[in-house]
Parts: sequence; structure tokens; C-alpha cells
Amino acid sequence: MVTDVGGVDDKSFNQSAWEGLTAWGEEHGLEEGEGYDYAQSNNDSDYAPNLNRLVREDYNMVFGIGYLLEDAVSDVAEQYPDTNFAIVDSVVEGDNVASITFADHEGSFLAGVAAAHKTNTDKVGFVGGTDSDLINKFESGFRAGAKTVNPDIEIDVQYAEAFDAPDDGKLIANSMYNDDIDVIYHSSGATGNGVFAEAKDIKNNEPDREIWVIGVDRDQYEEGEIGDQNVTLTSMIKRVDNSVQEVSNMAMNGEFPGGEVLEFGVEDEGVGLAETHEEAYTDEIAEAVDEWKQQIIDGEVDVPQTHEELDDYLNSL
Repeated sequence: MVTDVGGVDDKSFNQSAWEGLTAWGEEHGLEEGEGYDYAQSNNDSDYAPNLNRLVREDYNMVFGIGYLLEDAVSDVAEQYPDTNFAIVDSVVEGDNVASITFADHEGSFLAGVAAAHKTNTDKVGFVGGTDSDLINKFESGFRAGAKTVNPDIEIDVQYAEAFDAPDDGKLIANSMYNDDIDVIYHSSGATGNGVFAEAKDIKNNEPDREIWVIGVDRDQYEEGEIGDQNVTLTSMIKRVDNSVQEVSNMAMNGEFPGGEVLEFGVEDEGVGLAETHEEAYTDEIAEAVDEWKQQIIDGEVDVPQTHEELDDYLNSL
């Protein structure tokens, strides 16, 4: 697999993908560096060279992790029609490319429901990586979920314009928490590490203050630990790990879904909320989330994916 700029240890998206590929390798008795491996991208100019290198090293299948690799995967896949490729969080056409997508808006809607039930100030925040179609899905779903629970809730939305800028994430979180926001949902890769750092700094200085972070992509409970307390309310989990493992097995079994777009949503547990922090993520919140989750599955709620769809949705409330 080829990472995006967040890196394989970003505690988020890339790390989840790598955990899935590692689990696949261990499942089949393979060794890292031989049966499976990754290439680290430090900037976008690394994407194509990394993809090319892994192909030349005779890997049968290569994953591009994140929509930022869309152009590179498209170009390299065309050059190597006998190699299977997969892109996560984007769609690339090609008989030798599988496109793995997630209903991020559905999981984010549930995160919005949880935030609206948890806030004491009726003010919540969203920190995005880049202002893009993909991250707009997270934002739109989150805002829709929070506003569905409480139409009067205030939601501050800010983009760091990077997935590898924890210092910027920390500054944005500082501004939000100083403005009485008490729950922040981030969809920003390693930038979100700064959101956690700011929340923990505040909690360290004011142990009785109730402030929370909602993690993303994988269960980020451990990122919120500070002493015997934890600032992680929940996390919107995308089972990137499961999808990578599943598609790898399909390819190995001669069933590679080339040319197909696979979407994992709430109905098939492709996205959902972590319940690790039982003290914070109360039974009341869990019940409310489950109710809305069922309505999404039953088609009673059509969660918006874009700003335009969000405007229509909010006008219908």
C-alpha cells in the first residue's frame, strides 16, 4: 500500500489501512517486506514513484490510501494492466482498479447525534482536513445529525487545509474551546492529533471542565487518555482495515472486483460509532444513536453528502 501524506502511523486513516493489510499478511503467514509492505508518501510528488516502485517489486496488488492518490493510481494502473490496484475513498475507472468507498456521511450523522446529546453549551465544532468533496461528506452528515437533534445548536466549521498539520489542528481547537464549544468532531487525519493535544492540555489545567473530542476513521480512545481521565467521547469508525483485508482476500482468491465501486455503510457495519468510553458515551446517547441508525437503514433518513443537499435537508426540518 501507498500512504498519503498523513503517514502509516497517523493514528487514523493510513494506520487503519495498514492494520488491515498487516492482519491479511498474518492471516496467510506472510512477512512484512516480502508478502506485504507499504511505501510512505511525504508529499504528493511521492505518490506515483511509490506506486511504480511497488509494482516493480512484483506486488500483485497495490492500494492507494486516500482520494489524494486518485490521479496517480489512475495513471499507474493504466501503465500496468496486469497488476491489480485499489483506491480507498475515491473512484478510479479501470478494469484493474477496485474503488473502495464509505458512507462517511452516515457515520458522521451519528457522530452529530452523539455530539448534540453530549454538549452542555449547545455549541459544537467540526475540524476538517482539506475543504474537499470527501471531507464535505463528513461535515454535512455531522451538521445534519446535530441539527436533527437540536435545530438551535451552533456548529462552528473550520478547515486546516492539511491532513498532516497537528499544530494547526491545535490552534483551531484552542479557538473553538475558548468560544465555549465543548465537543469537537475532527475529520483531518494527523491534523486531528493537535485537536486531541489541545483538549488534553485544557483538561490537565481544568480537570473538572467537560470537553470532548470525537475521533475519526479508527477508535481513537487511546489518543484521548490523560491520567485517569479521557477526552474521547467516541469515534466515527470507518472499517478501512476490514475493507483492505476483504479486497486483498478477494484478489488472492481470483475474485478481484476490478472496475467495481464498493461502498461500506452503516447497514453492513462499514461505518459506525465506537462505544469504548462507556462513562462518557452513556446509555442514553447509545440508544439515541441506535434509533437514528435504524432510521438510516430503513431509508427513513436520507443523509446529505454535500453542502447543497445539507441546505435542502435543514430546510425540511
